[in-house]
Amino acid sequence: MSTPERLSRDDVAHVAALARLELTEEELERYTGQLAQVLEHAKDVSSLDLSGVAPTAHAMAVVNVLRPDEVRPTLDRAEVLAEAPEVESDRFRVPRILGEAP
Repeated sequence: MSTPERLSRDDVAHVAALARLELTEEELERYTGQLAQVLEHAKDVSSLDLSGVAPTAHAMAVVNVLRPDEVRPTLDRAEVLAEAPEVESDRFRVPRILGEAP
């Protein structure tokens, strides 16, 4: 990664303009230092020997935390529909949304 020795305020102003950000003079000064630190850290990381490390999409292993599907008793359909405010054709009747046609 090739970065200039010193990140300038104009570099940060240019990046801000590309991102369509309006920064005050104070913000430009603050972000110039912060962005320089980020780029310095990226330079440190790029110098590491990662030849034995496989590329990943996540820092930690992604594990499915959902329980396995199991057939279990459910509520009685007639009982549930009996508690509904409105029923139509053995289903819950709900109000139309956004002027949908029936």
